Amino acid sequence: MSDSRSQEVPLYQSRIPIFPRSVKGRFRNIKWGVLALAYGVYFLLPWLNWSRHNAPDQAVLFDLAGRKFYLFGLVVHPQDIFWLAGLLMIFAFLLFFVTGVAGRIFCGYFCFQTLWTDVFIAIERVVQGERPARIRLAKQDWNREKVVKLALTHVLWLLVAFATGLTFVLYWGEAGQLVADFFTGQAPFPAYATAAFLTATTYVMAGIAREQVCTYMCPYARFQSVMYDPETISVNYDRDRGEASTGRQKLLKGAKTPAERQQTGAGDCIDCGYCVQVCPTGIDIRNGPQLECINCGLCVDACDTIMDSLKWPRGLIAYRSEKSLDTGERTKLIRPKVIAYALVLLVAVGGLVWSVAHQSPYYLTVAQIRQPIYVRLSDGRIQNSYEIKLNNKTTDPMTLSFKIAGLPGAELDMGRFSTVELAPGHHLRLKALVKLDASGKTGGTRNYRIHVVPIAPSDLPQLDADAVFYLPEGR
Repeated sequence: MSDSRSQEVPLYQSRIPIFPRSVKGRFRNIKWGVLALAYGVYFLLPWLNWSRHNAPDQAVLFDLAGRKFYLFGLVVHPQDIFWLAGLLMIFAFLLFFVTGVAGRIFCGYFCFQTLWTDVFIAIERVVQGERPARIRLAKQDWNREKVVKLALTHVLWLLVAFATGLTFVLYWGEAGQLVADFFTGQAPFPAYATAAFLTATTYVMAGIAREQVCTYMCPYARFQSVMYDPETISVNYDRDRGEASTGRQKLLKGAKTPAERQQTGAGDCIDCGYCVQVCPTGIDIRNGPQLECINCGLCVDACDTIMDSLKWPRGLIAYRSEKSLDTGERTKLIRPKVIAYALVLLVAVGGLVWSVAHQSPYYLTVAQIRQPIYVRLSDGRIQNSYEIKLNNKTTDPMTLSFKIAGLPGAELDMGRFSTVELAPGHHLRLKALVKLDASGKTGGTRNYRIHVVPIAPSDLPQLDADAVFYLPEGR
């Protein structure tokens, strides 16, 4: 009987270091463009001014103390939290839509992990050299060159990570003042804690873990396959063209064209390995679609570069669907699943845009005070009590008055608050008493409305709230 322990396979595999090689091409250029745009927006947005009356002039500011989010000309209040739910829904269905059409294209071009890892790899390449130099440096014994280059690499990584963490903090306070307070030790503790946490996580995720995040930590990589179908466009290797009948072969003597290679049974793949060397997750796309592939297209650029140098047709590795690769048919972008994602996405976007466009400049709620639910006054009238909440969502003061409708003979008593002045960004609670002569009326409930009538500014809309008046049952 053989020893069963000899058949055991390690539960965990040691990480194989990846040293991506640089590549030039159209998809690499697109990635650089997206990266420049993303970094420009992220790092510069806190410093962009936006003129507001009686409010901070920072274009994007998440004011937790004031319970307001300033997004250019839009001010988001706690009552508008449902907008966040709508925004998250839009992001989710946009991700589903994009994945259904073009696979993990988001991962390859727009994911924060990809964007920051690209910069960290670029820093590593500048300091340590191209792929062969970095491999050689990793394998050589510790000496002054290795210590200096690795130390400089990690210092630059930490600087980028710190800039990332500090910039995130600037979105939550006035940027200029917060930076001054931060470096003079006067900033609040959460600012230092947040900056330290994001510095550490950025350094680890983009500098140390890298492709491990995409392969093992990201949940999207695990459930993305349910959104794929045979017509989903992704990076694919044309095996029939690349390997023909005898598989991959180096350049053959005398065979200078694809036709001449085909006569020997060789395909167009010359097994140069360039596509593997440029892959940021270290896979070989020639082995077919894989979980680790983020659809960044760098292997397409690498293969096209080789094909161009040989003056052979491009497209050995390309963005294509499995159906087009197998049958040669053109990929259908418009199909039921994609249409369904698009319709839901449009509805969600339309709903959010409509809600934002029609937001009221002030907020009204009316709640009945139910202890007691009614009071019988000395003159025989029945009184119900209500709590009215008003919130001025603008940066200007407003003057408001009140009236009721739909309850004939009723009197609205606001005490000394026949009109109220509501300061910019402030909220107010008022007690309202509604009195009604119950003579000749049956008991039960009466539905009516409380109106808030703006006095100044005169262009404010009138707000209404439904209310219920309780009458006691007859004796």
